[in-house]
Amino acid sequence: MPHYSYAEGIKTINDLGASKTPFLFIISYDKQDIFTSALDKLDNDIFYKLGSIYNCPETPIRKSYYLKRNLIDFMQYKKAFDQIIEEIKSGNTYLLNLTFRTQIETDLSLIEIFGASKAKYKLYFKNRFICFSPEKFIDIKDNIISTYPMKGTIDASLQNAEEQILSDVKEMAEHIMIVDLMRNDLGIVANDIKVKKFRYIDSIKAGTEELLQVSSHITGKMQNNWHSKIGDILDNLTPAGSISGTPKKSTVDIIEKIEDYNRGWYTGIFGIYDGSSLHSAVIIRYIEKEDGKLYYKSGGGITLDSDCQSEYEEMTRKIYLPF
Repeated sequence: MPHYSYAEGIKTINDLGASKTPFLFIISYDKQDIFTSALDKLDNDIFYKLGSIYNCPETPIRKSYYLKRNLIDFMQYKKAFDQIIEEIKSGNTYLLNLTFRTQIETDLSLIEIFGASKAKYKLYFKNRFICFSPEKFIDIKDNIISTYPMKGTIDASLQNAEEQILSDVKEMAEHIMIVDLMRNDLGIVANDIKVKKFRYIDSIKAGTEELLQVSSHITGKMQNNWHSKIGDILDNLTPAGSISGTPKKSTVDIIEKIEDYNRGWYTGIFGIYDGSSLHSAVIIRYIEKEDGKLYYKSGGGITLDSDCQSEYEEMTRKIYLPF
């Protein structure tokens, strides 16, 4: 099985890109676990979809099902939230993506949930975890690198929901910080960085509800030899700014101290290199199996202006099945 440590994984990805070999890659949040495989050697219990690139059909659910969420206690969430606010006041972070894992119960299998998901970007990995992500990470095509940071969520059923989310001062500040972070990150690996589109709305299905999420589009120009440096590029850009925070290094350190579990693959990235271009997504909207139980990992960005109750509700609102 092509699992690699950090250094081995980055080198293997570089080598596959240098030979123009099409491959799949999965990089965990802390980059200590990397999976990569040439597509023609990919195990038959790994399925993916990245837009129009996929190796599996959608298979709608043809039976009734249930989903039970065993939510964490609000006071447990508030304890972590309050610690983050103190870190912000001390100047150690300005934006931090706080996440928790929630045990869920359902009579659907991981493969059934994956198959029925209508997400743009999704991954099924060996009956260990699935993700059905709405968020691109980076694309590279014709020597242009693009990233699409997503930050800001609202219930689409609210009156004037789009106007509310776009005019919200806290949400605007949070989004600007992520755009600045991703502009700086792209500047490490590319030139001529531009914000092509700022704060546009995507609509996604969240079970029986609909959510609006806010994204931006940032681009840069790559050198012709980027294919042989894919591993290094991904290393420089991860963890993704939208699921860590800013400034990135100190914020990641605070996350490690405050969150009470190991994120693992959650909030890492996955993608496909097809021999000429690269497409990838952030591993969010994530369910994993551990000791026969299912856990859903979710969260959201915290700033000085955040309201604890609202952030708790956003975290729980993201726990859904994507049908």
